[in-house]
Amino acid sequence: MQQNFLISVEEKEKIFHTELVKYGVGYEQARKAAQILACSQPDELLSQQDRQTVIQACNKWSTGRKRYKRITSVVDERRH
Repeated sequence: MQQNFLISVEEKEKIFHTELVKYGVGYEQARKAAQILACSQPDELLSQQDRQTVIQACNKWSTGRKRYKRITSVVDERRH
């Protein structure tokens, strides 16, 4: 049996914010990007500034996450 979970906008915002900050996005930039992402508006309804905020935050997140994966991979290799 499959359960459907509805996540509120506030919960989505918390999840996005936590994930962005975890991988190196500054607190305020992550907060703003998380608000924008949680609303799930189509790109064409966002202002250029909002789109830029999200793009920059997501790029920082991606770079930080890749760095974290590389580091943990090296650490794991040395343990074995």
